[in-house]
Amino acid sequence: MSNLQTPATRQNLNEPHSNDGAQPLQAKGAEEGESESRVDWFAEFRGLALMLLAVLAFHSLVAKPFYIPSTSMMPALYVGDRLIVSKYPYGWSWASASFHLLPRGDWRVLGSTPEYGDIVIPVHPIRDEDYIKRVVALPDDTIEVRDGRIILNGEQITREVMPPVRIPFEPELLCNGAPCLLNFEAYRVRGEDGQQYFEPPTYRETLPNGASYLVIDHRRQTLDNFGPYEVPAGHAFVMGDNRDESADSRAPAEARGLGGAVPLENIGGRAEFITFSLDGSASWNPLSWFSALRGERAWTTLRPMVTDEMYPDRGERAPQSEATAPAQ
Repeated sequence: MSNLQTPATRQNLNEPHSNDGAQPLQAKGAEEGESESRVDWFAEFRGLALMLLAVLAFHSLVAKPFYIPSTSMMPALYVGDRLIVSKYPYGWSWASASFHLLPRGDWRVLGSTPEYGDIVIPVHPIRDEDYIKRVVALPDDTIEVRDGRIILNGEQITREVMPPVRIPFEPELLCNGAPCLLNFEAYRVRGEDGQQYFEPPTYRETLPNGASYLVIDHRRQTLDNFGPYEVPAGHAFVMGDNRDESADSRAPAEARGLGGAVPLENIGGRAEFITFSLDGSASWNPLSWFSALRGERAWTTLRPMVTDEMYPDRGERAPQSEATAPAQ
């Protein structure tokens, strides 16, 4: 039996099916997808700028990582050490800002004075170049150096002969294209383990507050004699622990030294501890990064040891005996 169809039914069947209602929906969905995939570059750059500003502020106000490129602070610091410098112990000044973005000035905010023995970051008086040295004299002190010995306010500070520090021979460690420890070549020895080391003459100095640290003094040179020199108010006199390989407050600024005592506003922070250290053998091969690590140096504090005994006649802390004084 055939199905009966009315004219109206036949007309509807013969007309093509219309998608007029679906087309606007599809177009709207495509527009929404295109809108969602469009990148808001302004927001991206704003987020990146805010992140960089936050890092810059942290490095300028709180703490910043530093790298040691020279031997001037051996044995406390080796070439290749990475360390953290805190920015707030002495207040903030133009020297606190990362990359020296601020103009030089004599202002400080919440300023305070370093202590004897602190390892600090002075900025060169002419160039915007960071140094790292130890504070050995404070405002109004009179300092003199005679035959390498520090005389502070007319009294020679305590200096004890110590067993030589043992510094590993690392031939791949270069400073300005030459072996960093070339000047220690006369002190190269072979240890019981068959490895080569440098063992330069080593001493322990103790400052009036009891701060005690090791220094290397291995030859005669012009900076072995300096002063007497009165440290001006608002300044600190600094020296490197590697006394014969350090351009510091004893050396003129034109000879890459600091040209005398450092204004406290030119000190950008205090060294706190070593995070990690590389021996110069690392290459672009990531595997070499692990073999180049000096694992024993990681997390070493850079605050000086302060002895506990007191000088009964001067109220100053006395150095420990050589047997109990830990190496630094």
